[in-house]
This record gives sequence, C-alpha cells and structure tokens, in this order.
Amino acid sequence: MTGQDTGGQNTGGRVTPCDRHEIGSLFLFEKLSPEQLDRLCAEGRVELFGPGPVYTEGDPATCFYVMIEGTVVLYRRVGGDDVEVSRTAQRGVYAGAMQAYLGDRVPQTYNNSLRVTEPTRFFVMPAQSFADIMAEWFPMAVHLLEGLFFGSKNTQRAIGQRERLLALGSLSAGLTHELNNPAAAAVRATAALRERVGKMRHKLSVIARGPYSREALADLIEIQERTAERVAKAPALSPLEASDREDELADWLEDHGIREGWRYAPVFVQAGLDTDWLEQVAATVAEDVLPGAVGWLNYTVETELLMDEIGDSTDRISHLVDAAKQYAQLDRAPHRDVDVHELLDSTLLMLSGKIGSGVRVVKEYDRSLPDVPAYPAELNQVWTNLIDNAVAAIRSTGGEGTLTVRTAREGDRLLVEFRDTGPGVPEEIRSRIFDPFFTTKPVGEGTGLGLDISWRIVVSKHHGSLEVESVPGDTRFQVLLPLTAPGTRAESDPETDPETDPQPGTATGTGARTDEERA
Repeated sequence: MTGQDTGGQNTGGRVTPCDRHEIGSLFLFEKLSPEQLDRLCAEGRVELFGPGPVYTEGDPATCFYVMIEGTVVLYRRVGGDDVEVSRTAQRGVYAGAMQAYLGDRVPQTYNNSLRVTEPTRFFVMPAQSFADIMAEWFPMAVHLLEGLFFGSKNTQRAIGQRERLLALGSLSAGLTHELNNPAAAAVRATAALRERVGKMRHKLSVIARGPYSREALADLIEIQERTAERVAKAPALSPLEASDREDELADWLEDHGIREGWRYAPVFVQAGLDTDWLEQVAATVAEDVLPGAVGWLNYTVETELLMDEIGDSTDRISHLVDAAKQYAQLDRAPHRDVDVHELLDSTLLMLSGKIGSGVRVVKEYDRSLPDVPAYPAELNQVWTNLIDNAVAAIRSTGGEGTLTVRTAREGDRLLVEFRDTGPGVPEEIRSRIFDPFFTTKPVGEGTGLGLDISWRIVVSKHHGSLEVESVPGDTRFQVLLPLTAPGTRAESDPETDPETDPQPGTATGTGARTDEERA
C-alpha cells in the first residue's frame, strides 16, 4: 500500500495495521485507556519508511511522529548545511508537529529535518488530530504548556530588554569615563595655555622695551618660527634617552649663564630640541640677548605642546564618539558587508572602562580577511556578551589575566575567538551554558540570557556557529560566520520569534531543549 502524504519528502512509506497494544507499549502512550488507544489508531496510522528523509526543516508541520522501531537522525540547518544533532534507536522518541496545540499563534513549520537510516516504523498522526486530542484529553496540560511556552517567551523578552538596558548603562558609564579623561586634559591644557600666552605677551613687552635692534627681533621671530616647526616633528625618545638629553641641555644652559636651565631642559627635550639647536640660537642672537631669547622660545615651545595636547584630547573625544556610533551602528543599513575588526575595536573601546587595568587585552587579527555579510549592531551585542563574560571569569580568579581576541579564516568561514585565562567552564555544566536563564554568576549579577541571545544571533540570524572549548586557564568562545551570504531564507528576530526555537522534545522524548539541538 502506498504511503499517505506525511508533509515531508519520503512519500514511499507503507501503511500497516495499527495495533493498539503495540503503540500502548510506547512510553508516550503507556498510561492511555484502551478506548483512547483505539482512537489513536482510528485517527493515526502506522507507516513504514525506507532510508531517507521523513520531513524537511521549514516545510509545513502536518504530522506528529512517534518511532515504533528503527533508527532516526535529527538535523538542523546551519548556514547551507544540515548538521546532525541527534541519532537514536530508542522506541517511543517523537518529533514533528510538536506545537500543533498552539494553533496559528506560532508558525506551524518543522524546525528540524528528520531522516531514517534503515527501514523504520512510525506511528503517524495528522497535526490537527494531535491538537484536537491534546485539547480534549489533557485541557489542563494544554493550558499549562501554553502558559509555559508564551510565559517563558514574555519573560525572556522582558529580561532580555532589561539586560540590554543594564549593558547600555554600563557602556554609558564606561563611555562617560573615557570621555572625561580627554575632556579634563583639554580643560587643563587650555588653562595652562592661557597662562603661557599671558606670560608670552608680558615677555614680548619686556623685549620691546629692551635694547634689542630690529635685526635682533627679526632673528628672534625667525628662530621662533623654526622652533614651532621643529616641535611638530619631535621624535619619540625612550625614558633613558630623554633623561640623558635633559642632563645635556641643562649643562649647556648653565654653561651659557642661563638660570634655571633645569626647568627649560625637559620642555626642550619634549619638543625635540637639542644642544645643536641651542648652538644655532646662540650663533644667531647676541650673547646678552640669549637668556631672553631662550625664555621667549621656552614659552613658544610650551604653547605649541599645549596646543598639541588640546588637539590630541579633542581627537580622542572625536574618536570615542565615532566608536560609539560604530558600536551602535547609527545611520547605517541593518544588514551589510562589514569588517569584523572595526566592530571588535569599537566594542573593546566601549568596554575599556569596564575591562579595567587588570585585564590585558591582546589582539591577534588577520587583517587580510574579507568583509562578511552581517547585522553589525547585533554582532556587537555578541562581542559585548562574550567579552563581559571573559572579564568576569578573569576577575573571579583575582582580577588579573589576559583576554585575547583572535580572527582567522577557517575554510569558507571567518573565525572570531575570545580566549581568557579564567578558571574555565566545568565540564558538567558546559552543555547548559547556552540555555536561557542559566548562569553561574551570583544572584542579581546575571540574567542567564547573554549567551542564549548570542547563540540566537550567531546561529539563527547569521547562519554561523558558536562553540566553546575550556580547560582551567584557557577558555575559548569561537564564533564562526559564513564568508558569503546564505541562500534566501526568512530572517527572524533571534530573541522573540518562536520559530527560531527548536521544538521541545524533538526526537528525544524528554520535552527538554538540549544543547545538541542547538547545533
């Protein structure tokens, strides 16, 4: 007998008589009465499938399947590939239209693909019959399941929003701290510059009243211009080189009768001036003019250095504002090709205040990597969650350690790895860390949604993978993203769309969302 349409692709199944004693031996139906078993046989069927697909992820969920004998393999679509997440020969495992009792309140499609590797018999029930029987036989259970399903969704959404607000508050505090430093530096430099300019005007009036010829003043102005140009090109010196040059300049100034040369020397060294330059100044002006000329040039150098400091501070503020815009992806397309290194740098900068001085950040970037198609604002949320967890792990061991952010190419995917030197993730909880609401942080310090949201963004929305490897002192969270955009596929909100959740109990018979199903 030819198999009936099961809503999948394996339409060669052979329908056999339904034996109520046989299906009653399955753990799912073992508590049903003979009359209930008779109704199941009347509304469902027993069907034999040959090796191949039973149904395909994304197709309309038309049937509920319970395996009587054989072997089933469950797959999830990751990017363009079907990844095996479960394989079992246990009688009674179930899959298919698991949420039929919710009706049209959720998308009724298969959230995975089911295949068999050998001739396998299923008890098959149409989705509508399954929903009707659930509502009629177990009304309280249906209400409880509905409340659990939608309640957990609402709770997850509310806590997710709260977590984002907390993260935003933390980022705002860190950004405010980072902005305060250059802003305060600019204010201090501006006050010092005003003082130096005032002294320079006073010095100019003293020089104007002094016995200086027009030629000497012209020479002094020329030296001032050359000095300002030299400040802009000052070389970077090591502390030892700077100390040696300061001693050398202080000795020269003392030898030429210039008092408090030790005060001028550090400023001149910072500006890149040396004894050769002082010799040129001494050769240009008269000996009696030299002390005044050196004092005048000292104000010039200090003024240039202060203006450089103000410029650096304002550049830093501008850079922080740009980083904040990059992090938030303001005024940008939600989906576009992006350089992950720009996203990583902006996130690290936003979190620099939270990371603190005890955590050493190492970047191991492969700058040759191409841009990837992505939702950049959401990837920044993933980086934030993973960096925050790594920093918390490091601090739990005394507050000092190393966070390494590495990028590389792995085949046709781009790898972003976050490695920390924290205590590691114990093996007994490693399979649960991506579960909603699971957290190892103290009460009040974590919602348990950071990794869950990250997993949804990476896997469900970007068709990538999120994996963890951990031993004490070396924990690595690895994000793998496709280098090219996958084929057309309906995109969904990874946090709120129930279609992105694997159906509970799929091919496990436990009703639990397992870590394997996430793959």
